[in-house]
Amino acid sequence: MGNGDGMGGDSSGMMMRGRKFGADELQLMLLALLEEQPRHGYELIKALETRSNGFYTPSPGVIYPALTYLEELDYTTVETHGNRKRYHLAAPGLAHLDANRERVELLFAGLQHAARKMAWMKQAWQGEAGVQEAEQASGWLHEFVEARRALREALLRRTDVDAAEQRRLAAILQRATAEIMGNAPGPCDPA
Repeated sequence: MGNGDGMGGDSSGMMMRGRKFGADELQLMLLALLEEQPRHGYELIKALETRSNGFYTPSPGVIYPALTYLEELDYTTVETHGNRKRYHLAAPGLAHLDANRERVELLFAGLQHAARKMAWMKQAWQGEAGVQEAEQASGWLHEFVEARRALREALLRRTDVDAAEQRRLAAILQRATAEIMGNAPGPCDPA
């Protein structure tokens, strides 16, 4: 799912083209969308495009083989009307989805992140005048975006450090992660 900054980005934070999800990730997202409501393949494409603000629009050549595979696994059932198929989540598909719920939530969080990043970028391209609009469109404050960028850059600059320094950096990142998630540092985390 791209880099740790979001989806489909390279180490510089730039969005890249090409494959953004593996087949199993796409299948899980499709099952989650079908859990919300039965849908046609085109509706699934549009739902993923909407959730990512245009960042991820899978092609029919990706969606329909994935749906066929899910049908073969008995994870979905299909209702046919002429040449159109409407897909429904089946009990085995729900069980698979439940077993992978945390992973699906992370995938959709990545899509939401991409959607916000797209909104930010669309507005930020307007220059300084677009910063306030970017904040409104994405919900991200300029300070938040800059802090993420600065952290990414700091880690890139420290990529060749020795093991002791890597441990020190890991401890800092673990403490920051715990604080961000609202958790107190664990017993093995240095205070």
